[in-house]
This record gives sequence, structure tokens and C-alpha cells, in this order.
Amino acid sequence: MGAKVYTERTFEDAVESVLLDHGWERGEPGNYNPELGIDSADLAVFIGRTQAREWERLRAAYGEDPARPFARLVAKEIDQRGALDVFRQGVKDKGIRFRLAYFRPAHTLAAGALDEYNANRCVVTRQLHFSGKDSDQSVDLAFFLNGIPVVSAELKNPLTGQTVAEARRQYRERDPKELFFARRTLVHFAVDPDLVFLTTRLAGNKTRFLPFNTGSEGPGRSGAAGNPPPGESGYRTSYLWEQVLQRDNFLELLQQYLHIEDPDAKAGRAPSFKPFAAHTQPLIFPRFHQWHAVKTLTADARARGAGENYLIEHSAGSGKSNTIAWLAHRLSTLHDDANEPVFDKVVVLTDRLVLDKQLQDTIYQFEQVQGVVEKIDTDSAQLAEALTGARARIVITTQQKFPYVLDKVRGLAARKYAIIIDEAHSSQGGEDNAALKKALGSRTVDESGDPLTSA
Repeated sequence: MGAKVYTERTFEDAVESVLLDHGWERGEPGNYNPELGIDSADLAVFIGRTQAREWERLRAAYGEDPARPFARLVAKEIDQRGALDVFRQGVKDKGIRFRLAYFRPAHTLAAGALDEYNANRCVVTRQLHFSGKDSDQSVDLAFFLNGIPVVSAELKNPLTGQTVAEARRQYRERDPKELFFARRTLVHFAVDPDLVFLTTRLAGNKTRFLPFNTGSEGPGRSGAAGNPPPGESGYRTSYLWEQVLQRDNFLELLQQYLHIEDPDAKAGRAPSFKPFAAHTQPLIFPRFHQWHAVKTLTADARARGAGENYLIEHSAGSGKSNTIAWLAHRLSTLHDDANEPVFDKVVVLTDRLVLDKQLQDTIYQFEQVQGVVEKIDTDSAQLAEALTGARARIVITTQQKFPYVLDKVRGLAARKYAIIIDEAHSSQGGEDNAALKKALGSRTVDESGDPLTSA
């Protein structure tokens, strides 16, 4: 830990300074309305920046400034549907649709394609007094998107006698029914200069925190728990505000990673809508190793294109199925610097004769647009249609089906496929693997049809 770390306020200053230098804006604690759980001033600024014409229509419909009734409507919609759904689907007021966030488009061919995205207001507010019941209660940092609180953090400094354990205790003593925690914010970080833990739901003494650390040898390298020695920042945990909460990465987390677990979708049924369900069903937030793996692979695939080989190592119980699901969905919409799709389709394979139901359902429930994912659960004809058709972007199947599909597909070699293999160590040899590479025209198959050695 560097000599600059003396007080909790110094720690807050350091975190805020980095965020403000990388696209965040400083919030005003007094603008937050604890009764609505919204910073209505920031919400109005965002709408004015991005949807001025719709706002004028709403003004005419109300016959007055619509800021207050609109903020109440947004609060009600979040109460019923959850913040994630409101961010992703928007709201309607007087029959006029409004977007509550603009996420980065998959490609940027159109002129001004990033204008609305760049107009998002990512705001960090220090010492936010969040409660309408007890005005003395506050959180060290609150992170807002367009006036809606999404993330909170409690910072502690061991040199003042408090560690991350004290931050966890502080969250456990919060009222989980408080609007700010119950129906607004999505994730909470307990942070000191050495360690980070997170929770997605407060439940008093039963609140469960998960470590959000890189490992003692750093990202992508095996090692013990914790974080490596600090760099120039003086903080072992600087990756949290320098990388994970960097503006673009923060917005991508909300767009692509955060997920409300739906029992219907998880069971392979059509997703359901239940009022208030978003506040009672588990929220999935990636662990650091999952986020880092997906982020690193997609960045490399974007730069290098199709044809590269990668290996992700996951220990037992570390969330392999979720990592595969996030990776499959990210690759299915990945575009290169020329705004061309990097892959035509993503194929997820398991080597088990009975398709791994957990993996299948995990990928399916992460689907945000119906029809993107197709599970091959009948025969090789279904697989051939999925590989050649235009509808499905992600195809989930078993490797054993490929020997029977070769005579049913034509022209696949002209397409680019991302192949994600579950349990890769047990899936790389034999006739089934050779058939897979032959069907997809892999450059890792030599002229005789035998598979070449791959990393």
C-alpha cells in the first residue's frame, strides 16, 4: 500500500479523481429525491440531451413542465419492472416512448451512431444521504445512470482502524427494505485498499458477499486469493474503478452482463413477466475472473478475427456455465473495426451425449431477443438447419451430432464460426472432432482431413 493512503477521505478522493478523468461526472447529493429514489435533475438533463422532441410533446400533453410527473412514472416503472428492464426497454408516458439509457450499438456505420450513447450521464455522488426515514444515513459512493442509482460502495482504510470487513458489517446493518437498496441499486461493493467484495442483495445478517478480486498474481494468472501488490496508484484494488467501473465497461455491464434469473427461462420456457419479480429473483453479476475472461477474449477476437484458439481454465464451482453464456452472447454480436461481424454464428458444444441441461438453460435465459438462441435437442437435421439458416445466432448442441450433418450442409466454409467447447480437455480428439472441423471448414484441418494440433 502506498504512502499516500492515510484517511478514508483520501481514498475517496483518489477513486473519484480517476472516475472524473475517465468520463464520469460529479453528482450533487442534494438533487437526490429519497422518496422517489431518483435524481430527477439528472434524469431531466439526460432526456433533454437525447429526446428533446418527445419531451416537448410530453409538455404539451401535460400542459405544464412534465419533470415531476415523469419522474414519478419512472419510479413506478422501476418498482414494478426493475431498473434493468427500464434501462433496456424504456417507458411510455402519455403514449410517448422514452429511452432511459442508450447502450453502445454493435456497429457504428450510421452517422452519429454514438451521439446518444455519449449523452448518457454517468454520475458518481459522494456521501449520498439515501434514506427518507433517517437523514443521517449515507453511503460513501453512489453511482447513477441518467438519474437512477445503480451501484453503491463503502470504502474503508485499514490505517484508520477499519477494513473491508467493516464495510460488509455496515451493509449488513442497513435496512434491506430501504427503497435505495430494495428497488433501485443493483450491486454493492465493500472496498478497502487491498480487497473487494460484492453483494447484489441486502438481507441483514444473512447478506452474502462474494470476493471480487483478481487473484494474488493478477488477472488471467493462477495464484492465491486476494490481489497483487499495488502499482502506481498505491491501491491493490484500483482495478475496480480504473477498469470495471470505467464508463464504457460500466455501461457494457448493464447492457450485456447483469441478469435477473427467471425460473421460466431457466427451465427452457418463454420468459415471464411478474410485477415486482425483479426485486425478489436473484441478480447475476459476474465475478472478476468471469468478466475478465469474456472481456479479454472478445477484445482479442475483435482485433484478430476468426481462426484463433483460446483456453479458459475454470476451477470447480467458479461459474463456468455463466462464463460460456456471456461469451457466446458477446461473440454473437461482435463487430470489428470495419463494422463487419466477426462471426456469422456461435456454436456451443458439450461432449456429453445427453446435452448438458444446465449449460443449455443458462445460455437460453441470458437471451434478451427471442430467437437468438437455438437448442439442438432433436436430430442432425435440426442442427443443419440452424447452421445454415439466418435466424439463430447461437447454436447449442453436442459434438456427436456432427458426423451425421456433413451431407446436409453446404457452403459453411464461407462462413465464420466461433466454437465454444465445454470441457475442452475431453473434447479435442477422435472422429467427432475431425467431423466438426471438416463441417465448418476449419483451417486447423489438413488436406487429408485429419485434425492438426491446436493450442
